[in-house]
Amino acid sequence: MPDDDADAAADADDAYLTLADRAEASFTVQGSEFLAHAAPVEGVDAAESFIEDIEDTYADATHNVPAYRVRADPFREYSSDDGEPSGSAGKPMLSVLQGQEIENVCVVITRYYGGTELGVGGLVRAYSGAVKDVLDAADIVEERPHEQFSITVDYDDSGTVRRILESEGVEFEAEYGEAVAFDIRVPVAEAEALRDRLRSATSGRADP
Repeated sequence: MPDDDADAAADADDAYLTLADRAEASFTVQGSEFLAHAAPVEGVDAAESFIEDIEDTYADATHNVPAYRVRADPFREYSSDDGEPSGSAGKPMLSVLQGQEIENVCVVITRYYGGTELGVGGLVRAYSGAVKDVLDAADIVEERPHEQFSITVDYDDSGTVRRILESEGVEFEAEYGEAVAFDIRVPVAEAEALRDRLRSATSGRADP
């Protein structure tokens, strides 16, 4: 589906704005109903999955117009008019996301045609306004890029590893079997220092 790459790649250590959770908004223009759906997404696959979910849910709609901006390598931006006149829907939606500098976000605007043509200008206003409305309804947060890694240690080292992870305040899950497997999620900028600390505290036995 994606066919447009942004010129600039995102710096993995930079904080960025995104949505805390999904959001919705709606309004009617001259009989046409517009339903706006927005979601935080971690990558292109998640964005496309969200688009497909909305298309399936509103399969009877006249249009389901998507736009997304995703921190990837390279940074990805995508929009489609989904049958609306060229440039009247997807690009205006993407422009709002760009203007508000929201990243790792996907928006789909569902339209039920109400019998009155809105014209290109009217469509631009409706689709861009729908994105503004759903962003206003959303909880916008500052996020830092994270990465995940796993380590497996014997029980003798598991307490040390757990204490370090808890002291650093990072997210992790521990699975206890014959050994202890830790799945760790940490800000990219702090990941290497955490790895070094785990290795040092366990004399190299905890080696991500």
